This record gives sequence, structure tokens and C-alpha cells, in this order.
Amino acid sequence: MSDSQRDVVIAGGGIVGLATAYQITNKYPGMKVTILEKESELGIHQTGSNSGVIHSGIYYKPGSLKARNCHEGRAMMEQFCKEEGIAYDICGKVIVAVNEAEVERLMNIYDRGQQNGVRCEVIERERLCEIEPHTAGIKAIWVPDAGIVSYRDVALRLAEKLIQRGGQVVNNALVQGVQRDGTEVVVQTTVGEFRGAYMINCTGLFCDRVAKKTGERPESKVVPFRGEYYDLKPESYHLCNNLIYPVPDPQFPFLGVHFTRMIDGRFECGPNAVLAFAREGYRKRDVNLKDLAEALAYKGFRRMALRHWKKGMGEMWRSFSKKAFVKALQRLVPSVTEDDLVRGRAGVRAQLLGTDGSLIDDFIILSSPRIINVCNAPSPAATSSLKIGKTIVEHLSQQVDA
Repeated sequence: MSDSQRDVVIAGGGIVGLATAYQITNKYPGMKVTILEKESELGIHQTGSNSGVIHSGIYYKPGSLKARNCHEGRAMMEQFCKEEGIAYDICGKVIVAVNEAEVERLMNIYDRGQQNGVRCEVIERERLCEIEPHTAGIKAIWVPDAGIVSYRDVALRLAEKLIQRGGQVVNNALVQGVQRDGTEVVVQTTVGEFRGAYMINCTGLFCDRVAKKTGERPESKVVPFRGEYYDLKPESYHLCNNLIYPVPDPQFPFLGVHFTRMIDGRFECGPNAVLAFAREGYRKRDVNLKDLAEALAYKGFRRMALRHWKKGMGEMWRSFSKKAFVKALQRLVPSVTEDDLVRGRAGVRAQLLGTDGSLIDDFIILSSPRIINVCNAPSPAATSSLKIGKTIVEHLSQQVDA
């Protein structure tokens, strides 16, 4: 299959790729955009396996791409869902300090929220109990603008909008090679060759590998981390009203186990964060020897593991011990028991690691002639996706309008 009429070819049919296509056709209505997705369906990996939270942007370093994109992206996501009739709920969340040692970190988060323009307030125990009666904690932050949605529903609606505007989605199209050919970029896939004036890489878990195919040589590598969840049984839904989060460890980019009401009415508890033995390793028994060998051989991973081995061992223990998982949850909701929970789903996060073992937390977008690589888009990428798409279009415009 060959299509020389495309203006832009986007690799990756997750929410970032689809939001980028949407924003391209907003700015350039006549442009023809092709989405190449390696799976038979759209949005089934990070887009469809995340917690579904519409984040407020309270956690992120002021001035970072994360902070800027999340604050504006949250409002854009809410507006899109409203206009398109997609179910969502701005239900609010609490971030809970359970002891005095956590209060200083809680206040640091509050300060960040203020700098990032997030509507939030510090509340005491009495107010916390009004919002979440079963929650432990001596102080908390109330974030009223946090919400929930199905990001896969959003992604599928974005795909519909793209097709209505003359774009196309090609499934089962795994990118095998990328070449520049004069004024075109040629993308070779398992279902044929696609040509476009520009290419954008939004392949998530495989973004570093695809970036290499485009000629970039990023030093950092993606290392996959699996997050495992338990579900509250229906008879235990009373333990949580909406979203209950702990005070995160500032040295670890994961937010810790928390309670989340989903847009379909379920309640999830988790996730932990353990090394996945495959980039799409949703089960403990999922092993891809190439992925595993690459992760273990990478000096950045070895340095990170050495630095955080105690934390990592705790996460692994919770992966195998329901009792240990419940103990972590009981810091937030003391009355939750093993009998309240059943094993739920898992997701895999594409965590970019630097060669020094640092966990790279901010969004990274690299531009080169005719090719843009999204090399890091961790949480809150789904919340921020429409704004990220707009940011990518700004990069694209520098070439299109030059």
C-alpha cells in the first residue's frame, strides 16, 4: 500500500497521536493526516490502561512542559468532552498526609499548585472526613478540579473526527523503517509504505526505538514499569467517594497506591510499580527476551535500581503479596481489608531513564527536518493530550510556515 497524498504521517494511535492529528486539522484544515497503529484497535495500551484521571497539574515542577501542558490541557479535555458528549465527572480529589512527617511535603505540593495556577486548598481533618469519611490523615489538599473520564472513549472520538476531516487510520501497521526521500518522509510498515511531507512519532512504549529509525540517537531509553490494580468489591464501594491519593515520594515519579473512582462506576486501588519483563508485559508471565535484555543491559536502569533498590523490593513484594498491597492501602483507608478487594487489571508505563539512572519526568519533543519525535510523554500525557498536540503543531508550523 502506498499513499503519496498524505501531508503528515503519525506513528502511534494512542491519545497523543490522535490529539496531534486533531490539532493539525484544526490549524490546517486542508491537510491530510494518516495515523499508523500497529495494533488492530486504537488506544489499547497506555491510553486504555491508565487510571482515567483528569489531572489538575498540582504535582509538577513550575515552568516545566508537564505543568504548562497539564494546566491548559485539563481545561481543553473538559471542554472537548462537553462538546462531544463524552461522559466525564469533575469530582475532585484529596491528597492526604497521614502523619506529621508528610505535612512538609504536602505543603510543598500545595505551593507548587499555587505556582501552577491550580485551584486547591489545604484542609484539616474535620473537612477531610466530610469529603472522604473513611480516610486516615491529619491534613490534606482538596483539589476540586480533578476528574475522571475514559481516555479510550476520547481517543476513539478523536479518530472519528480525523476521518470526518479526510484523514485515515491504518491498523496493523507496525513501523519497520523510516527514510527521508527529498521532500517526503517514507515510512515502511508491515502493511506497506506510506509517504508524507512530515512524520510525527507518538509511539509511546516504543518511542525511543522509532526515534532511532528516524535518525535520532537518544541516549535515554524507555524502561517499562507495570502497574497492577485491585478492584473494590461492589459491597465495599462505600469506603471511597472519589479520588484519594497519598503524598508522593519526591524522589520517585510514581504517585503511590491510591483509590480511584472510574467513570463506569468501579473503584480501583493501586497501582504498584514493578519492572515489566516486556514493553507490553501486562501479566507477570509476559516475557520478551529482547525487551528484558535491553532493560537489564542499560546502565541507566542498573544505576536506578541500585539507587532505589529498597523501594523496588517493596513494590515487587506488593506485586506478589495481597496482604502487603492491602497494608499500603490501609495507610489511606484503615478499614479496607483483603476481603474488600479482587485482583484487577494492569497497565504498563513507558518510563524514560537517563544514563545516570535518573527517571526523566518531563515531556520531551524533538524536532528535525520533516520529523518530530515525542520521546517522553508520561502521565499526565492523557490529561494534557490536546495541549501536547497543540505544542507539537507549533513545532510542525515552524517547518510548514517557514
